[in-house]
Amino acid sequence: MKKKAKELKKSEKIKIAGKIFTIENLEISDIGKQGTRKVRIEAKDEKGEKIVVIRPEDYPFETE
Repeated sequence: MKKKAKELKKSEKIKIAGKIFTIENLEISDIGKQGTRKVRIEAKDEKGEKIVVIRPEDYPFETE
């Protein structure tokens, strides 16, 4: 199932680059130069690898 970045919630599972990550923290910025808000996602996979992704609020993520 796909969800937009702004609809994601903490502890939800998303797929990035073929791996499953669990969201640990979400931050939504104010509207910037590009006219859209950005979502900063901090996530961790089952091995403990952390990743930080910054995407526009309407970017689609594959969820589990």
